[in-house]
Amino acid sequence: MDDLNTQFWAVDALGALAHETRLSVFRMLVKAGPDGMIAGSIAEHCGVPPSTMSHHLATLERAGLVRSERESRLIHYRADFTSMRCLLTFLMQDCCQGAPEMCSDLMVGITCEPLS
Repeated sequence: MDDLNTQFWAVDALGALAHETRLSVFRMLVKAGPDGMIAGSIAEHCGVPPSTMSHHLATLERAGLVRSERESRLIHYRADFTSMRCLLTFLMQDCCQGAPEMCSDLMVGITCEPLS
């Protein structure tokens, strides 16, 4: 993807995340990891009607941030970690302007703890 297309995609992705419910859903799916969650369970956890949640999930999927897979009558959603990494890379690619010490503490606030 060239820089201009990447920027258009990033705008779409950030726009999809610029809603409280969608941001919460995306973070929930990231925490769920590769197993993801069923749409009904996502709606229940967020206290959102299933029809409204379908709209939010479709927006996240169109932006490339989540993937869905039908399992008989259920739709299973997972965060797209490759897209998430691409978005984070796009946002951070020029952050230190050649001086890595400017970003040295960036990872301090991020904890990757296994689910218990």
